[in-house]
Amino acid sequence: MDFEDALLTAVGAALILLMVADVFHTLLYPHGSGPVGRTIMRGFWLLSRKLRGGASSIAAPLAMAAVIAAWAALAAVGWALLYLPHLPEGFSYSPDVTPQADFSEALYISLVALSTAGFGEIVATHPLLRLVMAFQAVAGFGLLTATVSWILQTYPALSRRRTLAHRLNLFREAAGPSGISSLEARHAAGLLESMAENVASVSIDLVSFHETYYFHEVEQRGSLPATIAYAHQLASEAQASDNPELRFAGRMLFAALDDLAGVLRGKFGHVGESSSDVFDHYELHHRHRRRPEPGR
Repeated sequence: MDFEDALLTAVGAALILLMVADVFHTLLYPHGSGPVGRTIMRGFWLLSRKLRGGASSIAAPLAMAAVIAAWAALAAVGWALLYLPHLPEGFSYSPDVTPQADFSEALYISLVALSTAGFGEIVATHPLLRLVMAFQAVAGFGLLTATVSWILQTYPALSRRRTLAHRLNLFREAAGPSGISSLEARHAAGLLESMAENVASVSIDLVSFHETYYFHEVEQRGSLPATIAYAHQLASEAQASDNPELRFAGRMLFAALDDLAGVLRGKFGHVGESSSDVFDHYELHHRHRRRPEPGR
């Protein structure tokens, strides 16, 4: 194997390792996301902020599709570069197929192996190549399964976030301007404790499913960025209550909100000295609040 072949093999192996690392950090590691997926999701998010109407709401689903396509491309090109130095002598061709030794041929072999289609007109003859192709087929099946699991895990997390936003809106409509004071203290405490659990679940979802942050809600009723400030208001009112049970529920909700603000600050770059400031910045970045005009 000459220097060029060794270089192609090294680059191919690096692309495969990058794909594996990105899939691991995005799907299996519970506190992070891979560099490829994170870059694509953030790029689509920045683009969506320049769009209006329903177009911005489909940016995140398109970004997820782009991440999956990027994983498949890294795998296909990586394995193609592994096969390229061994074309055509490392493979057996059927009589009606003309042997070739270019990248397109290597990419075709890689795609057939990755998709587990196995057409059979080109077969590896070297024992090591046969093992590599078998491993690629297993990896292709695993990648397909992993991406389906990723999608199935993402949307329940989004549903929990939307449910919390709807609960806050329903509470605001039912309680009216009186807020907490319109309810019996024990009942209000139970509602706030339940909200604290929901907020904690959303915090965990944002850490475990980094991509859910980039989903934009067109309607304010289902948007947590547009309603989370009201939860902060309820926590403040409860902490000022004379009822000890309600004060405890207020502290519990306030602590959950502080944790959520910490996730938004640490993982997604939102700024603010207090949790309220972070939530204002969160709301602004999801375009449910107008940016203040200079001099106001």
